[in-house]
Amino acid sequence: MFNRLIKTPRSAFVAAIVLSLGLHIVLLAVYAPIDVKLPKKKDDLVVIKLEEPKPKPEEAIPLQSAKTPTAKGPATQAAPSAPTVEEWAFASKYTLKNSKGYRHSFGQQVRSLMGTAVEGADQGQVRFRIEIAPNGSIVQVETLWKTSDKAEQQARKAIASMPALPPTPTGKPLIFERTISFTPYATNDVPIYRDDCQPDAPAFNNPFAWDGKSPQEIKQNKTSEKLSAEALAECLKQLPQDSVEGVAAHNQRQFEQWRSGKLNQK
Repeated sequence: MFNRLIKTPRSAFVAAIVLSLGLHIVLLAVYAPIDVKLPKKKDDLVVIKLEEPKPKPEEAIPLQSAKTPTAKGPATQAAPSAPTVEEWAFASKYTLKNSKGYRHSFGQQVRSLMGTAVEGADQGQVRFRIEIAPNGSIVQVETLWKTSDKAEQQARKAIASMPALPPTPTGKPLIFERTISFTPYATNDVPIYRDDCQPDAPAFNNPFAWDGKSPQEIKQNKTSEKLSAEALAECLKQLPQDSVEGVAAHNQRQFEQWRSGKLNQK
């Protein structure tokens, strides 16, 4: 068979090359190191670059639809109306509880002349000790305490400009204390009269108090004297019909006193 392949010079040359390659492959397979490792083909790396989304420009708000927040102003409270002629007529005849109606109308008259109370540094209260002569003229106005110079100034200005007052109900000098509130949060102080025929609660005195000089003795607190049946009947004739505002104001004061007591217990 080999002789057939080398009949011509060309075929002999091809056969020699094939034989040489076969021999080299055999020798390489036999003598090549076993641990020779052919280089591995590196994996192709694909780099993906992510771009951050660009923020969209904010849409402009049309001027016609843009709203400007309005600033909240300070709280205010308008001055109450002055007592009517009918209210002063009642007050000038009501003698119970140290001329209770007269004292209330006086305070209302003063506050009505002080103008609008505005929340701020000028708001506050002032308490006066007032003396009124039997003919209704103001004898003395003494400041007991105050929380605002403006409140005192406005109150004294109002007292100086008050119209002539009616005579006192008892025909005697009327001395009392009165707090004037010049604040936007002042509550209604309309009085109620339904309990005015009841005796006043006795003032408490410490029975063991001693000045260190006088003889020691245990003082007994005085008890309130109740009116006789005839005196009670006569007293009840003076009582007016309480207004809805007066009852509501009384209930509110009672609730605030109760709530204050509850808070103090905690």
